[in-house]
Amino acid sequence: MRAADVGDPIMGRLVAQHGAATAADAIRARSLPPEFIEQEMTLRDRPRDELTARLNAWHARLAASNPAADIENGERCGARLIVPGDAEWPTQLDQLGPSRPLGLWLWGAVDLRFSCLKSVALVGARSATAYGKHIAAEFGVGLGESGWTVVSGGAFGVDSAAHRGALTAGSPTVVVLACGVDVCYPSSHDTLFAKVRDQGVIVSECPPGVHPTRARFLIRNRLIAALSRGTVVVEAALRSGALNTATHALALNRHLAAVPGPITSRLSDGCHRLLRERKAVCVTSPEEIIDLVGVMGDDLVSQPRTPAVARDKLNDVTKRVLDAVPTRRGAGPASIAVAAGVNLSTALSALGGLAAAGYIERAADGWRLRKQTTSYRKAPDSAVLEPPHIDADADPSQDPPFPDEDDLVRREHNLPTPDEGSPESRPACRTNEPERHTAPPRNTLNER
Repeated sequence: MRAADVGDPIMGRLVAQHGAATAADAIRARSLPPEFIEQEMTLRDRPRDELTARLNAWHARLAASNPAADIENGERCGARLIVPGDAEWPTQLDQLGPSRPLGLWLWGAVDLRFSCLKSVALVGARSATAYGKHIAAEFGVGLGESGWTVVSGGAFGVDSAAHRGALTAGSPTVVVLACGVDVCYPSSHDTLFAKVRDQGVIVSECPPGVHPTRARFLIRNRLIAALSRGTVVVEAALRSGALNTATHALALNRHLAAVPGPITSRLSDGCHRLLRERKAVCVTSPEEIIDLVGVMGDDLVSQPRTPAVARDKLNDVTKRVLDAVPTRRGAGPASIAVAAGVNLSTALSALGGLAAAGYIERAADGWRLRKQTTSYRKAPDSAVLEPPHIDADADPSQDPPFPDEDDLVRREHNLPTPDEGSPESRPACRTNEPERHTAPPRNTLNER
């Protein structure tokens, strides 16, 4: 089937009940099995007119398809096709039910099924802030160093930062595209995708040569959620596409986590809503992610301890005596003993030890606390202000093709605009971009 049929639950049920070959023959003949029609009309409450319209659409796309050419194009660029039952097929995709993909195109050096046995999806805003990109890269490095695979969509912002973090750690990473595996989208990510092919794998249910559409982005999100043990939303606005992936993760009963951000940032509003509605678990480190999605007893994170101070080593009686010593004026041993609730000999013994340890000092009228001097380390020379970092992904001359709330927030706060790249020919993969939607006019004077 062609790319337009991906994620179609009706098609999935037809193939599951009658097999791919029988389903294709029925579509060519424009005649669905009677028992399938009866089931869809009675159990699914679908009118016959809807099934007829769907059948006609399938017939038109099947007539325009060329499976042999798809296989040839895939082999030419080095891609491979896997279907359910193959050794490399990730069995966790079966939990998608009728929406399970009919097949997957892969381009990369690693085994998809093996790589996804221990995997985490890191998703977030395309127009991510420096905070979001930093957290995504840090999580990618931490997960990769711990033997976990990072799964994401290969887009600008959080996705690319997470992939680069995993690659830096020497770990495989999985890029799930909304286009063919031979189409570089975004086009400026050709270098990133080349590294992924060497160290990880690029995945798509679209045949080679297919270009992305808005619908395909939303459809592919279910694969990101299904391939991984859990999904982490690093940074997302209220209408971000990353929340669509979070919805799929919840529907699959997978772990869902979110990273808190500044309450003044609209690009963290989506994360905060997930946390407030108790749909996601708050995570702040790779160790906490592994503790959430890992195997009980094998991947537990050590609990952070409060900072230890020298006073913690004192016994209870000595602490009580120390608490009874005044700060400014002095006090005699007898009054200190009364205030601490101990006898005089105990107070004298404790006072001697506290004086030797430097906690207290003698004054003209008795004992008082010793002033603790605080030393401040001088900032290193490298701490001076550096020129602002210029992101290679940023180009204020172009708009992303499918603006969502992430992009609106970016414009409101004058954040850099992601660069979708120019449609120039590249030898590694195709870079012909899809037809772009008309973006709202931009006030370039204000952005300067």
